[in-house]
Amino acid sequence: MSESAQNHPPSAFRRAFTALSQWIDSDYCPDGADKMRAEPDKVDWVRVMPFVFLHAGCLAAFWVGVSPVAVWTAVALYFIRMFAVTGIHHRYFSHKTYSTTRFGQFLLALFAGTTVQRGSLWWAYHHRHHHLHSDEPEDAHSPHVHGFWWSHIGWITSRRNFPTDYSKIKDLAKFPELVWLNRFDLVVPILFALSVFGSGWLMELYAPALGTNRWQMLVWGFFISTTFLFHGTGCINSMAHLMGKRRFKTDDDSRNSAILAFITLGEGWHNNHHRYQSSTRNGFYWWEIDPTYYGLKLMSYTGFIWGLKPVPQSVLDEGTHAEHEATIAAARRAALVHPEYSSLKKVVPTAAAFAVATAAAAQTTLPKKADGPAIHRDVTEETHNMAKKTPPPATPQD
Repeated sequence: MSESAQNHPPSAFRRAFTALSQWIDSDYCPDGADKMRAEPDKVDWVRVMPFVFLHAGCLAAFWVGVSPVAVWTAVALYFIRMFAVTGIHHRYFSHKTYSTTRFGQFLLALFAGTTVQRGSLWWAYHHRHHHLHSDEPEDAHSPHVHGFWWSHIGWITSRRNFPTDYSKIKDLAKFPELVWLNRFDLVVPILFALSVFGSGWLMELYAPALGTNRWQMLVWGFFISTTFLFHGTGCINSMAHLMGKRRFKTDDDSRNSAILAFITLGEGWHNNHHRYQSSTRNGFYWWEIDPTYYGLKLMSYTGFIWGLKPVPQSVLDEGTHAEHEATIAAARRAALVHPEYSSLKKVVPTAAAFAVATAAAAQTTLPKKADGPAIHRDVTEETHNMAKKTPPPATPQD
């Protein structure tokens, strides 16, 4: 690059041309990906246009109308593709929590492409970077560093976050088919949108009783469903570091939220995940609902995937101990604020009274049991008792 090109920033036309070219070829960086990643954080308005288009497409519902088939298609495609985000983008490509064949991972990447959240390699690169610098200045989408809206949607419109750093995901970048899908990440979403449109056309022609049509299916099945999917995923970046409880003392402010777990099929157990990232399940305990894990478990029975990684027992024990300590601490705080309503003062004496009454009733109703051999008796005490029972040795007579 010439010295004049380095001293003068690119023109607005050139920046716009670069952004438009990247819609087709995500790896197109004429000045180099490193230079783009070194730019300051700010919204690139050309890059914002796809998100404006996606959200504006939802407004078309006022023109195309609504039908039960279209609405339920939108709901179904939201949860089906949320599974692709959580089970594929996240738990496979980002963390490799289970295994599959090379062809299997290609099929997974194709499926994940329907989520319209860039390529799986870009997704994995940014997510691994997030774990390395969670809630630190280097974290691209920390609400504590950059604010709520930037962590939710703003960061993805910044030019510096657009390129994929393949050097940070060498385990994935060695597969050219995955790199191709990542580079031309608009191909799968376009094909997916056309398939949704085509399915509506077929319903319109061959099942008119369903009361839907091609445009209705496109608006509800693609635009509305994809928009909700994007914001549902974004909630983990923004809200999962602000709302919920912290079971584990991690270095960041990740939290567990049952509400977010429902929205994202189990990703809401975010504090669990930041404590141990290599587990296939984010809901560490049976009462923490994790539909993504259940789906992956079912897939493992087919042999398509295998080697689902469990949560170590030491981590489970750590969490149980933390919950116990938190319960005791909460009871003590309540007793300090309202000592007259202290649960400990009421529960403990009541429980003790029940125990004494139960023991007394048992003594009066049950026959006395013969003493059996001692179990785990203290050796020192037993030796002392034997010494008391043994008569002293006789004194020798002259």
